[in-house]
Amino acid sequence: MIGVDLAKSVFQLHAASATGQLLFRKKLSRSAFAKFMSEHPPATVVIEACGSAHYWARELARYGHEVKLIAAQYVRPFVKRQKNDAADAEAIVIAAQRPEMRFVEPKTAEQQSRAILFRARERLVHQRTELINALRACLYEYGHTVPQGMHQIKRIGEIVDAPNSDLPALMREECAELLAQIAEQTVRINARTAKIKALAAEADTARRLQTIPGVGPLTALAVEAFAPRMENFKCGRDFAAWLGLVPRQFSSGGKERLGRISKAGQADIRRLLIIGAMSRLNRLGRKSIPEASWLARMVARKPRMLVAIALANKMARTIWALITKNEDYRVPTQAAAA
Repeated sequence: MIGVDLAKSVFQLHAASATGQLLFRKKLSRSAFAKFMSEHPPATVVIEACGSAHYWARELARYGHEVKLIAAQYVRPFVKRQKNDAADAEAIVIAAQRPEMRFVEPKTAEQQSRAILFRARERLVHQRTELINALRACLYEYGHTVPQGMHQIKRIGEIVDAPNSDLPALMREECAELLAQIAEQTVRINARTAKIKALAAEADTARRLQTIPGVGPLTALAVEAFAPRMENFKCGRDFAAWLGLVPRQFSSGGKERLGRISKAGQADIRRLLIIGAMSRLNRLGRKSIPEASWLARMVARKPRMLVAIALANKMARTIWALITKNEDYRVPTQAAAA
């Protein structure tokens, strides 16, 4: 087993036998590392799941090695005393030799490209939100209070362009510049949204996921880009726990104490599932909830946010079932009748 501490230029290697005996330690440059691993006999190579880890996992797999990625937080407890590259490489091997250790599945190049597209759209949305907030703050300095939300842009434009506006000419110029930047960001966001919808329409898995109420193209693409193969999870509950849609435990002495959701899992998919669940609980979405159903009973006696988390958990388990069984979503009443 070879533990590799990745870096931009210098890679640290630590090799150990199955019994943990040290075989060798090496510090190699980027080019020397690629040459050394291509000439080395097939071995188990363990890498921290960090920047460029998935790329090197694919490259090392081409050389015939078995590659395992391990989360950095699982390596940290095994670092002895001083932290340096050699100690990190040794800790990677020690952690990977634990029989109960969990590993990260390497992503394909296609998965990474979809993830980059998804994150690019998210970045543009954050930048546009920053511009809108800056514009609202500027208007607030002159006594104009504008609520939050992208849908308030038309109202802001009317304030800036009003003929009897009390805004100075210089202020109007700056606000017009911010409005132009917001319009440019909106065009870019819409272009990436259209591309995401096109990709979601092409993939059979993404199309199948969109049959679930509350799951749209963004959620379907996020599942394809960020989630590992569903065969890695024994059941839908495990997938929901991986997303962080389970209560955080403070249990001791055989007594269970459950808190809020852990938020320790995949944040992108979890956030989209909660947004999709909230869309089913708004004024229009509630009309489609069947009477006397589980969801209707929850809505009647629980806070809306709590119901949204529970529904997002159920949606995650449904996603696992649809992918593993290769089926489309069926309404529960129809499924029971069939």
